[in-house]
Amino acid sequence: MDYKELLSDVDPELLFANLEELNQVTLSFVTSLFSTMEDLLLGHTPSLDFISVLTKHFKGNLCQSHQIYCLTYTSAIFYLEKLKKREDFGTYLKWCERNKECKRLHLAEMLVAPLHKLTRYPLLLKNIWKNTDAAEKVIINSLKEKVETSIRDLEGKVKWLDNFQKFKQLQEIIIWPSLWDQDKRHFVPEVCNFLINTENKIVSFLIYLYHGSPFICSAESMRFTDVYLFLFDDLLLITKPNRYKKKFDLSLTPACSFFSLELQSLLEEGGNCIVLGQPIPLDRMMVKNIDSFHITALGLRNAFLIQHENRYQQCIGAYLLQAQTEVSKILSYSSLTLHGIVH
Repeated sequence: MDYKELLSDVDPELLFANLEELNQVTLSFVTSLFSTMEDLLLGHTPSLDFISVLTKHFKGNLCQSHQIYCLTYTSAIFYLEKLKKREDFGTYLKWCERNKECKRLHLAEMLVAPLHKLTRYPLLLKNIWKNTDAAEKVIINSLKEKVETSIRDLEGKVKWLDNFQKFKQLQEIIIWPSLWDQDKRHFVPEVCNFLINTENKIVSFLIYLYHGSPFICSAESMRFTDVYLFLFDDLLLITKPNRYKKKFDLSLTPACSFFSLELQSLLEEGGNCIVLGQPIPLDRMMVKNIDSFHITALGLRNAFLIQHENRYQQCIGAYLLQAQTEVSKILSYSSLTLHGIVH
C-alpha cells in the first residue's frame, strides 16, 4: 500500500516548506561551482567565469530560497513534534530514519541543516577571497557583505516572527476582566455602555521574558493564589489561572513551545489566564526584596514585593510574591529589577 494512502492528512508543504526548491537551487550552485573550478584548474576557462558563477547564484535565488525556508522552520519543527505523537506517523518515521542514506540522522537534524549551511556561505566566500586577484577581491567581498546582510535581515525577521507568534498566542489565553468586574464602584447607565471601549488588548509587542513557573501571590488576609507573570518590553502583567473555560488547540500556533509545562497543561485542560489588577508599566514598577527577619516572622520563603506607583509616586497596587524555589526567585527578581526600579 502506498504510504500516501496512510498519511494523506499530513501536509508536506507545512513540514518541508520549500525544501525541494532549496535543494535544486543549492545543487545548481554546487554543480556550476565545481564545474567552473575544474575548468579553471585545467586552463579551459578564465577566472572571470568563476566570478560570474558566484555572482549569478549569490545575487539570485540562493539566499532568497534559504530565507524562505528559515522563516518557516519553527512552524515545521512544531508540526513535526505534533505528528510524532501519532502512532502511524511515528512508526513510518522510524522506518524511514533506518535507511542508510539518512546516515543515522533524525528528521529534525536534517531539517535544521539548511540553516547551518546559510551561515557558512560567508566563510566560503572569505576563503575564496583569500585566493583571488586584487580586482576579483572587490567583487567577492561585495558578495560576502551581501550574504552577511541577508543573514542579519533574516535574524531580524525570525525574531519578529517569533515575537508575533507569541503575541498571537498570548492574545488568546490572556483574559482581561471588565471595568465593572475590576471595581464595583464604577457605574455607567446601560444605555451609555456603547460609549466605553471594553476591548482590552496587549499593545506591547516585544516579549523580553516569560516566567513559565507559577508564583504564589497574597490576596486578602494572607490568603494566597497561584499567578503567572508576563514581562514585556514596557509592562508587567500579573495573571491568575482560570480553568475550564475554553479549549485551545495548541497545534495551531507554534509559539506555545515557549510556554512552561505547567501552563501548557492548564491550556490543554481548557483554562486561560485572567489579568489580576492593572498592567504595571516598568517605569512605574518598584521591586523590593523581603529581608530575612520578615521571612522568618511571616513564614515566607523565596518572597519579594512588586509595587505599582502612579505618575505622582503614589502606591496604587502591591503584590507579595513567593517563588517555588530560591533559584526561581533569584532569576525572576534579577529579571524584574533589570527593567524596574529597585528599592
